[in-house]
Amino acid sequence: MANNRKAYRRNRIKNRIRKIVSGTPTRPRLSVFRSNRDIYVQLIDDVAGVTLVSASSKLPGIADQKVTKCEKSALVGKEIAQRAINAGINEVVFDRNGYLYHGRVKSLADAAREGGLKF
Repeated sequence: MANNRKAYRRNRIKNRIRKIVSGTPTRPRLSVFRSNRDIYVQLIDDVAGVTLVSASSKLPGIADQKVTKCEKSALVGKEIAQRAINAGINEVVFDRNGYLYHGRVKSLADAAREGGLKF
């Protein structure tokens, strides 16, 4: 029962954010998904409905390391920033996907900013 309430709350927050935040080809949406174990991030062009760049904590260079989940999120943030810049994307709109902006989500965002993304 509590799990359904949490999911319902997150979906309400997510829908409230998505009414405002939308990605374009020049400024895509940086969407974060956080599971219990891993973290996934995508750069999405909502106009065309395509994913431009993605990264996750399951990538071979990141998954092999013995670090905490927060540190892994920072590594994913650096990786997505590097891939985005290689694809010619410098500015993004951040979509925390209903999650609170602290912990793993915050460390990913800070690392992506350090990597050169502007949002």
